[in-house]
Amino acid sequence: MIQTNNIIDSFAKDIALGLSDNPKYLSSKYFYNTEGDKLFQKIMAMPEYYLTNAEDEILSKQSNLIRKSFGNQPIDIIELGAGDGSKTKHLLNNLIEHKVEVRYIPSDISPNILEELKSNLSKEIPSLEVIPLTGDYFKSLVELPDCKDRKRVMLYLGANIGNLERKEASNFLRQLQQFLKKGDQIMIGFDLKKNPQTILDAYNDAQGFTAAFNLNLLKRINEELGGNFDTDAFTHWERYNPETGSARSYLVSKRKQSVTIEALETTFTFEPWETIRMELSQKYSQSDIEQLSTSAGYKVVQHFFDSKKYFVDSLWEY
Repeated sequence: MIQTNNIIDSFAKDIALGLSDNPKYLSSKYFYNTEGDKLFQKIMAMPEYYLTNAEDEILSKQSNLIRKSFGNQPIDIIELGAGDGSKTKHLLNNLIEHKVEVRYIPSDISPNILEELKSNLSKEIPSLEVIPLTGDYFKSLVELPDCKDRKRVMLYLGANIGNLERKEASNFLRQLQQFLKKGDQIMIGFDLKKNPQTILDAYNDAQGFTAAFNLNLLKRINEELGGNFDTDAFTHWERYNPETGSARSYLVSKRKQSVTIEALETTFTFEPWETIRMELSQKYSQSDIEQLSTSAGYKVVQHFFDSKKYFVDSLWEY
């Protein structure tokens, strides 16, 4: 295992751990720098990437039902991995229109996207109080404002829960309870199991945006940590297992090669066709979701499906 010192930040430490492991991996949470944000916006706009449209349909057409499920008291909407907040704006507008006292607290690892989100909301919903939190979820959540008599409703949208293995997802959701009190709620976006080809098309687009999104993490390592990855020496590969519901993306080394990362003072070797595990996108059935809710210590309040039943925003109570 690579030894790191206090000068090397969490990004460098995580890269060291991932590339030292067998098989190698890189954490998908580091996809989102300025270029990564732009590429993900392109991915979400693709017709093959059904997830965005499906969840947007839920939040636009069912915002009344969702708002009523929150109750009438003042609330803090805390969104984990908020991104550009485009889908959430439907719900925020509905809350403001119905004179619900609400604060919006978006959390994201990307300061760029949060700055853009706050700026846009100040123009689009000027009466909304926005309190952005930058950083990893648990590090940023300790900075949450006191909720006193306010209800907390956490949003974890976009099927981000699918980036975690089932056991990791349960543990993650239990950890969130330290920021909740009894009666608080969490709404989680789940991508549902469906035709395997539909899923593969969403993550292996003909335009190559997903491949570029994965390869951009290698470029980020080069720029920020002094790496010398040759991105042309890797190819993107996606697979989906309909039995387990797991869609996994990889970068595959096309040849034997060595990569040096100056910040780590380390060289990593790759065999021909050796993989780097990049991202898990877990798909769920309704029974899977309900089992996860129970295992994590919540109870299901209501499921909100899109018209094709490709996606669900599931509201749980703690």
